[in-house]
Amino acid sequence: MVEGRVKTEEAEKLIKSALDLIDEKNYSTAQEHVDKAYKIFKEEHFTEGISICLSLISFLDYSEGKYNYEKALAMLQDGAFMATRASSVTAQLINELIFGNIHFAESNKDVAIIHYNNALKLSVEEDKYNLSDTINTRIRQLQNGMDYSLPTKSDPLVSLVKISRSITALTDIDELLRVIAEETKNAIQADRCTVFLWDKDTDELWSKVALGLNSSQEIRFPADKGLAGYVVKSGETLNIVDAYQDPRFNPEVDTKTGYRTKTILCMPIMNNNKEIIGAFQVLNKIDGVFTKNDEDLLIAIGGSASIALENAQLFDQQLQLYREQKLLFESFIDTLATSIDARDKITAGHSTRVRMYSSLLAEAVGMNAKDRSLVEKAAILHDIGKIGIRDSVLQKEGKLTDEEYKHIQEHVRITHNILNKIYMSPDFRIITEMACSHHEKWDGTGYYRHLKGEEITLGGRILAVADVFDAITSKRHYRDKMPIANVLDILMKGAGSHFDKNLVDTFMSISCSKIIRVFLSEYNGQMNPNDEELLKQYDLMSIYRFVNSENLSAESQKVVDLFNHYYLGKSQEEKEQ
Repeated sequence: MVEGRVKTEEAEKLIKSALDLIDEKNYSTAQEHVDKAYKIFKEEHFTEGISICLSLISFLDYSEGKYNYEKALAMLQDGAFMATRASSVTAQLINELIFGNIHFAESNKDVAIIHYNNALKLSVEEDKYNLSDTINTRIRQLQNGMDYSLPTKSDPLVSLVKISRSITALTDIDELLRVIAEETKNAIQADRCTVFLWDKDTDELWSKVALGLNSSQEIRFPADKGLAGYVVKSGETLNIVDAYQDPRFNPEVDTKTGYRTKTILCMPIMNNNKEIIGAFQVLNKIDGVFTKNDEDLLIAIGGSASIALENAQLFDQQLQLYREQKLLFESFIDTLATSIDARDKITAGHSTRVRMYSSLLAEAVGMNAKDRSLVEKAAILHDIGKIGIRDSVLQKEGKLTDEEYKHIQEHVRITHNILNKIYMSPDFRIITEMACSHHEKWDGTGYYRHLKGEEITLGGRILAVADVFDAITSKRHYRDKMPIANVLDILMKGAGSHFDKNLVDTFMSISCSKIIRVFLSEYNGQMNPNDEELLKQYDLMSIYRFVNSENLSAESQKVVDLFNHYYLGKSQEEKEQ
């Protein structure tokens, strides 16, 4: 009993496999599977299985030309009798499906639709072999006037839906055309599909997408050659049964690629102005030759491809315009920063270095690329308000008076007023907020709005650390660079009062090699690769601990000396001279 059930289950698996093979038009292998299943079902006296096999054998013999139409229907009637006798919904479903297939193949479409609808109703009761999708596809094909030769697993209508979705979802031309080409190949059951674009400057056709070739293999030839060239020049759609018998066919491409072209379906691609911009070429129908239905389907897909190309090219143009505007905006920012540098040669490069330190800190806290870019722009612009500060104050050598200090503090308010007048998108508005917050303090004692804690935007807090660090590590009119021990002490003591403590901790965790690169940018200096390898292993907190230690190891002393060598850099050389 158990052995019989196992055999029956094995036969049912063979039937499932045979149904898949039938859809792939692999009739000979399907026949082998059905014959094996039929033998098992007969041995086990399993009437449902015998009925299913009779229905499938009638279809396979018909498809391979062994039975004519009448003989196939006669055998199907035997299958129908057995299905009724077995009271099997599954056997009746497959019998109705096969009746539909044979009538569809014979173009008896009204009769075919009746059988398919009967099969669909039965599938609601029981669908052991998951045939409802196949039945629905056949019904859609009938309703849309398509040919029986089209597959059910790669439904042309489904391909059209996928292509339409891709047009709305994808903006990358290469990816979009690859999807269209892939779906076209599946829908039309061809071996290859190529999208040629017409380069009118060189009067050549070139393969924008060529399925079956690797990405480095580009097909390019004169636009007056080959069937694709003919289509582009004439605007006609061509359906060629034997490529090598057509004098317009260009065999050079086959020679280069090692491919053998047999059947070709080729049509022009037009833009919205009805101008030909390329050609859609489908090669080697898998089963026979390309039909009128294939032509109609390619025309529908070609229309979608035209829309896709037009949309993608418009998107590319918009993207290019955006890039140009972005470049213009960044050039404008750099020009404003340069105008400040021109006022005072001593502080020249300050905004650039603040940008570099801010970028390092923003990256260290995990800020995304877009927000980091906004922080960098704010850093470049943070001192733009110094345009409104008197030269006598800006360039004064020595301590500022109270009145002068109050005057220089105005540069933050001026920065806000200047940037507020520049048109920016809502995303870029945050640049103004960050740029005019770099003198605010965590405890609220900063200027000019006396914000405190997280009232200060994160970008503003980052700029505060970067601005002070660069100010005290740079030469000024009234002093040289501050010793690194004093610099780091100011940062550590200011954590939680002047600065956001978390940001100071993060800044102190940045590797020495990255900080030194910013030092060296002042005079385009270079770091010795061996030195960089060593300094990469230590951060600013390490330097802080070393310079505050009474008992330094030789290794630690070496690191401090090396750091100071690059930190003092050019200014030390000038001093010694």
